[in-house]
Amino acid sequence: MKKEEYLELFNQMVQIRRLEENAAELYQQGLIGGFLHLYIGQEAVSTGLISARLPEDRVITAYRDHGVALNCGIPAKQIMAELLGKKTGISHGRGGSMHMADVTKNYWGGHAIVGAHLPLASGLALGDLYKGRKAATICMFGDGATNIGFFHEALNLSKVWNLPVLWVCENNQYGMGTAVARASAVSDMRQKAGGYGIPTSRVDGMNVLEVRQAAQDILSTIRSGGGPYFLEAETYRFRGHSMGDPERYRKPEEIHHWEESDPIGIYHRYLSTQGIASDEELCQVEDAAGEVIKQAVEFAQASPEPGPEELFENIYMEP
Repeated sequence: MKKEEYLELFNQMVQIRRLEENAAELYQQGLIGGFLHLYIGQEAVSTGLISARLPEDRVITAYRDHGVALNCGIPAKQIMAELLGKKTGISHGRGGSMHMADVTKNYWGGHAIVGAHLPLASGLALGDLYKGRKAATICMFGDGATNIGFFHEALNLSKVWNLPVLWVCENNQYGMGTAVARASAVSDMRQKAGGYGIPTSRVDGMNVLEVRQAAQDILSTIRSGGGPYFLEAETYRFRGHSMGDPERYRKPEEIHHWEESDPIGIYHRYLSTQGIASDEELCQVEDAAGEVIKQAVEFAQASPEPGPEELFENIYMEP
């Protein structure tokens, strides 16, 4: 990797962190409605994965989707405007936090129903296989989705039809407020995919370079006809399941322990100790990322609300 590529990974993770921190503040001010699920602590997973994809590779994820949207190339201004329900948002204010998508960037969206997007991922991959395209579908989901029927149906068919899907379980240790060990008969999520004969591996989801390397190797195999693959990324969300989460199910000491493995801090130290970038350069990247998000907030707040007539747009497709 060139120095610019290393720094771009750092920039992406910091932008996600700043975007989510500002979103939390705006939500508390009552400027963001509905639910808000933050990606703070999990930035290395999406950043590493999507940095390894080719333009023809598809990405689809669940409702913790702001960072994924940013990694896929959706400008921070459009993401923030969508969070505020503004006309200039990526979904023109109709989707909000959990429904961001841009098919022109091969980003097939965030999805609010737990596990419901997994069959869609199989469908996307089936379409590419049918058309003879050398593309992979990256499907991201949480550990809680592995107990949903959609999960088993989608993985089973992906193996039966040898579909080009990279299944990525972001195991952040909790499904809403329930620890993995309390809701799943096995805490090793990979075992569930192994039951369908799908090859699996696990990666440190707090280390962006490890995620990137694993994704590069796996996607190369998938594109060459290797069939589906299941990657479990061990990570942790530093904030609650959503902004309405009182977090009574975990102790502050646990959160502090994981915060010592902050993905941005880990990567910052790596770049510095390996002589790839100086602390001064990294601080400049952080400042620039913060400015991008500041401008995104200003843009979103100044953007117009959708008009009432827009309720009737995009309901029917013209024959």
